[in-house]
Amino acid sequence: MSALLEARAVVVARGARTVLHGASLALRAGEALALVGPNAAGKSTLVHALAGLLPVAGGEVRLQDRPLTAWDRDALARTVAFVSAADDAPPLLTVEDRAALGRYPHRGPFRPLTADDRGAVTRALESTGIAGLARRRIDTLSAGERQLAALARGLAQEPRVLLLDEPGAHLDVGHQLQLFRALDGVRARGVGVLAVVHDLQRAAAWAERVIVLADGRVAAEGRPEVVLGSASCAEAFGVAIAGHRVPGLPYPLYSFEETP
Repeated sequence: MSALLEARAVVVARGARTVLHGASLALRAGEALALVGPNAAGKSTLVHALAGLLPVAGGEVRLQDRPLTAWDRDALARTVAFVSAADDAPPLLTVEDRAALGRYPHRGPFRPLTADDRGAVTRALESTGIAGLARRRIDTLSAGERQLAALARGLAQEPRVLLLDEPGAHLDVGHQLQLFRALDGVRARGVGVLAVVHDLQRAAAWAERVIVLADGRVAAEGRPEVVLGSASCAEAFGVAIAGHRVPGLPYPLYSFEETP
């Protein structure tokens, strides 16, 4: 299957420092792809580049087999949604209005929501489990609730590609389950989902494929049960990683030890 979104030997610099050194990946329709790696590996930088939010100094990003630079802003926003843990929604907006911002690329400025827009917003709120918070203001929400409201905005865009930078940040276990269940629902509609995941156990439970990024380069890529227990993954994090099979569980449970 051809890729929806590709990074081809992408190089990104921040100031005088090169953060990504030829990173490559491909995301397919309906796929759950987890991007993991140690702090300062370049994970957020790569996701921002994939979303068109950072310029690429080398290589290229392609969306539906066209260079990202060939897409106009509105068409790109209708196709790719980006959700960050560092959400900066205006605090006086309601949750419903926050989600409705996701419809902006579809309707343009200063136009009222159509029935289709309202339907998309309602589905986004319901799928994230926050329909009951629709009339609450953003500044009255917990950090986890704000993260779910940010996801609802991304879902309301009805994109082909959904990019998430640490979507589980600030979420308790119950809300994490709710969030990743919502992502599975999106994938069932053919949306490719790439998420930066901090928790390797969550990556094992959710992702179909895992990419390990280290020092701005792809260190390992493949099925979670192969990659997360690999020497390349252990070296990237600087720890010893062991996977333990549990009867009835479809993925290993991982333990971590410091290396001498």
